Amino acid sequence: MHSYILTLHDRENPEELVRLDLLQLKKSAILIRAINHKLRQEILQWIDEKGRITVTELYVHLRLEQSVASQHLAVLRKAGFVKTTREGKFIYYSVNIEKARAMVGFMEQMLG
Repeated sequence: MHSYILTLHDRENPEELVRLDLLQLKKSAILIRAINHKLRQEILQWIDEKGRITVTELYVHLRLEQSVASQHLAVLRKAGFVKTTREGKFIYYSVNIEKARAMVGFMEQMLG
């Protein structure tokens, strides 16, 4: 059976163990990869400036293929950086500011 906890020993302090939750690590990597992409950064910036957008507004503004815009929005949505709201046949995307705040806190803690 595969363990999702990696246990490391502190050789200077033998009674202490460091436990890394590998599932949490994987989730963190997905978030970092999602935001560490120039086009996705541009997409987030533009959504933030507009407040909310449709995929059509996005691909027209950024001069992208619709499929490319949709793929990048899907990555941002899966990572939680954008939220969606349906109004009739339109889906509007907006920035999830809570997720952005959480990412800032995580980075400050890691780089601290």
